[in-house]
Amino acid sequence: MAKWTTFPFVSDYNFDAGSVKKKWARLHAGDLEPLPQDPALLQAWAHFHNGEFYKSMQMGLDLGLPGLNVANKAACIYATYLEKQEATRLGLFVEAAERAEAQISQQPDNVNAYYWRAYALGRYSQGISVAKALAQGLGTKVKTDLEHVIKQQPMHPDAHIALGTFHAEVIDKVGELIGAMAYGAHKATGLTLFQQALKFNMASAIGMVEYAHAMLMLDGDAVVNEATRLYQLAARAQPIDAMERLDVELAKTELED
Repeated sequence: MAKWTTFPFVSDYNFDAGSVKKKWARLHAGDLEPLPQDPALLQAWAHFHNGEFYKSMQMGLDLGLPGLNVANKAACIYATYLEKQEATRLGLFVEAAERAEAQISQQPDNVNAYYWRAYALGRYSQGISVAKALAQGLGTKVKTDLEHVIKQQPMHPDAHIALGTFHAEVIDKVGELIGAMAYGAHKATGLTLFQQALKFNMASAIGMVEYAHAMLMLDGDAVVNEATRLYQLAARAQPIDAMERLDVELAKTELED
């Protein structure tokens, strides 16, 4: 295993199993992950929330099936924000998607197994180019998984964000007509999904950032002021853990660009 890049603010967060349990609802307002009772699994989540992503992934994997959601989340968030080598990054997404697929076969009612498969395939698709991913049929898999998550948990904020991103990116790459006919992607649907996500989780910095991205993809210069406002709100958000800190830092980077 290649050495993982260290989370740059690792000393800012000091969760343990107890404090994770106490703040669980706030920490998991985005993914609605059920609160685990196993202290070891809570500790794996503590490593995640502290930004110790490799440690979190390994501990999750060591716990077997119950630990796969934390392992996949740690791998995916690390790969999205911190991994510098593209081949390694894509490999982490592929591994997470494969683990989630195996997990689904054993735990078909585990909603976030579908979410992490979709997230990993979605990020992988962005890495290889959305057009190429659509040609390989990955877009349909991502859309199907996310729609399943929302059907099972209608107020799952992160699934709304990811599905909104799907609609926006498909239209951006193939246009509204082909997007609608071939992939069921619609501008109005995508924007509504982001609005719903922020209604369910108003503090979501990544929701604001991805909404701004989508608006710019779909409407360009006409929405620059509104997109900038969303980036500014996200940059001022108060992160509770390492992942949210990375979201806020991303928003700051968008404003600098």
